[in-house]
Amino acid sequence: MGFGTKTDFQQQKTYDLDKSYRIIIKKAVEESGLECIRADDVVHAGIIDKPMYELLLGADVVVADLSTSNANAIYELGVRHALRPHTTIVIAEKNFKFPFDIGHLLIRPYTHLGEGIDAEEAEAAREALKKALKELTEKKEVDSPVYTFLQTLREPTLGAGKEVQSIAAAAAPAGEEETVSLLMKMCRQARAASNWAGAKMALEQLRIKLPGEPFIVQQLALATYKGKSPDARTALQEARTILEELQPRSTNDPETIGIWGAIHKRLWELDRRPEDLEESIRAYCKGFNLKDDYYNGCNYAYMLNVRASISTGADAIADSVWATRVRRRVIELCEERLAAGVKDDPEQLFWLRATLIEALTGIGESARAEAEKALAIKEAPEPWMPGSLQEQLEKLEKLLAKTPV
Repeated sequence: MGFGTKTDFQQQKTYDLDKSYRIIIKKAVEESGLECIRADDVVHAGIIDKPMYELLLGADVVVADLSTSNANAIYELGVRHALRPHTTIVIAEKNFKFPFDIGHLLIRPYTHLGEGIDAEEAEAAREALKKALKELTEKKEVDSPVYTFLQTLREPTLGAGKEVQSIAAAAAPAGEEETVSLLMKMCRQARAASNWAGAKMALEQLRIKLPGEPFIVQQLALATYKGKSPDARTALQEARTILEELQPRSTNDPETIGIWGAIHKRLWELDRRPEDLEESIRAYCKGFNLKDDYYNGCNYAYMLNVRASISTGADAIADSVWATRVRRRVIELCEERLAAGVKDDPEQLFWLRATLIEALTGIGESARAEAEKALAIKEAPEPWMPGSLQEQLEKLEKLLAKTPV
């Protein structure tokens, strides 16, 4: 499967595939009495292909999540089908539009809300996967189209399960065994302590191991400008260069667009260059309109107020009025998302509430904003988050004082 946050461009929706893994796949596998291994769990220095192929052959069961039409996942599914005649389970988000060549496969659907998974839907998906695991491991019926049509084909052997894992671990010299999962953990710990330099260091190593992985590039750009090293302007310029790998001016990925907008927003605050202001507005506007993205929408409204504050006449009034309209839509989106539930992701829940608080403040609903703010601060998963929210609210309040009525 893919991991991190990925965009399904056919649906124009973004999915957090790590949640699919943690909440559905990993729990279902472990509750079935099996050990669950994903690519980023493999201990190996250097190229990951060798242990990956060994595990595709040796694993008792392979679960392939094809959501977002991840090319690597589809290719690896083909490798598994060529190597093993049975015990391969294919799943995907229910709105997944699969290519014709895999249309004959049994693809088990699950419901993903985009950035979260409903608790009841997750439970139903886990139970369905556990049932499939039990049936397939007991019956071992052929599910590979390769072995279905080439019935004289013999299954290759390499040694199974634990032995294969040992081969993978032994391939790395002693003391040099680095894993993607360890680096991810280091990054999260550094972020939680506001140690942006440490987070950046871990992400730079991840970028080497996972070249071109959008989630890693996005997080590296974020950690770079948050770290303000050697100074804020240089860090922002470096972050902009990093993010250009993902073609932020033409991409349809709202996360990339949002970070691009944030970089130019901060460059505007430092240098007051009109081109940075306009680039930030353009990016946030695109990110908002692509998929009603509340984060981009809230920042879009803020930057419209910024432009209104330095404009006059009809231009200032137009930006001010449109900022209010965008915020009202952002509030609707946040309320819908909160009603759907995001209990399994405290970080996402915090930023969802932070967006709602800023939008409410922007349209003058101060009392409700304060009540939501108290709840958000109480449940913030990382200590730097409330400070970031408060800083943005103070900027907004100063800005609104200059906004034309």
